[in-house]
Amino acid sequence: MTINIKEISDKDRNSVLHPFTQLKAFASGELGDPTIVETGKGIRIQDAHGNHLIDGFAGLYCVNVGYGRAEVAEAISRQAFRLAYYHSYAAHTTDELAILSDRLVKMAPGKMSKVFYGMSGSDANETQAKLVWYYNNLRGKPSKKKIISRERGYHGCSVVSGSMTGMSFYHDHMDLPLPQIVHTGVPHHYWGRNPGESEREFSTRRGEELDQLIERLGPENVGGFIGEPVLGTGGITPPPEGYWQAIQAVLKKHDVLLIADEVITGFGRTGSMFGSQHYGIEPDLVTIAKGLTSAYFPLSAAIVGEKVYKVLEDGADKVGAFSHGYTYSGHPIGAAAANAVLDIVEKEDLPGNARDVGAFFQAQLQEKFAQLPIVGEVRGVGLMGAIEFVADRKNRERFDPSLKVGARVSKAARDRGLIARAMPHGDILGFAPPLVTTKGEAEEIVALAEGAVRSVMDDLVREGERI
Repeated sequence: MTINIKEISDKDRNSVLHPFTQLKAFASGELGDPTIVETGKGIRIQDAHGNHLIDGFAGLYCVNVGYGRAEVAEAISRQAFRLAYYHSYAAHTTDELAILSDRLVKMAPGKMSKVFYGMSGSDANETQAKLVWYYNNLRGKPSKKKIISRERGYHGCSVVSGSMTGMSFYHDHMDLPLPQIVHTGVPHHYWGRNPGESEREFSTRRGEELDQLIERLGPENVGGFIGEPVLGTGGITPPPEGYWQAIQAVLKKHDVLLIADEVITGFGRTGSMFGSQHYGIEPDLVTIAKGLTSAYFPLSAAIVGEKVYKVLEDGADKVGAFSHGYTYSGHPIGAAAANAVLDIVEKEDLPGNARDVGAFFQAQLQEKFAQLPIVGEVRGVGLMGAIEFVADRKNRERFDPSLKVGARVSKAARDRGLIARAMPHGDILGFAPPLVTTKGEAEEIVALAEGAVRSVMDDLVREGERI
């Protein structure tokens, strides 16, 4: 289908409120026209001008099975023709929903029992907060309500999940965070370590800080702790050695529920099916979204552990129905899409591909970038990675923010045909390509990124920066 690019651009500019866009600059045309994405296949997309781009970020970490998977589209179509919608209230279900839920309970980390569905990771984490509060009310501990998150953790943009997110620009001018949400230190050894402190020593200190925070708040007031197995939007940062062991010991000591936010790491990205399995995490609640349907349909879930669900069930005679739900909870088309995606994940062993191609990808990143004078750290796991740029490697000094080094590298990569994300909280270039990426494609991604980084280095030298 041929479209009128100007007409679509004008309609978009005049009617769409775009997320994370400088509104005035976009409205005035300063940012240029919107990118109209028309088609996608494998790890590439094509815009309305015919430009082909490698999507080195899988949309927003989510198109794990790649673009253009006919089997998922066919599953959606079959379900739409058969039954486009029915709700899951009052014990209504569909075959796809029952099959999916059984599948998720069996494959999820920890000892899981039930699955509650939403549409996005944000609303799933909103559900998790309500479950923490509900659980503690039902077991006679009504003050145990505070939920601890981490600085630079990302858990969504809604009122509660946005409060859980530990980045100030998600809070500014939005009256967040809520007082029920408290933040503890970021698990990033590179920036957070004391002189001479090993990763394990740093992790022990983070555990001690969490213990002290809970003691200050009062263990009787703390109900939950939420964390991503690997920090995503906060910088694509794998946990330092011993981190999750130290954190879990503190949570068990104080009877605090552990919510594993697997929205990014679920379904193979780390090289294991779930990030919790990769790092020895035993969660009480698990949040999933993105990879659940590879973004072919909006679907999320809060997976409820046996310990929590038993309290909910035992309390039902006292409180009546479980009073939480959305119109689209357990949407049959979403369930059909998820089952088709999980078939691909299992049949093609995408966690295994993320592990094998990911190891090659991580080695390539280290080889091409680790010794560059403007690179402070190269990090990652599986098919997610980041390059962090600094002005002074020896003293770990950041660039002046006005130089916008990360954003410039991201733009230079885009100009070369690669979408890689300029991450917040530093000059960071992030990667999270689809889990179907081959070694040849990984090599191509790294080569395009290297060209972008070197071009920005040359520009900085011309501008008089010492590198």
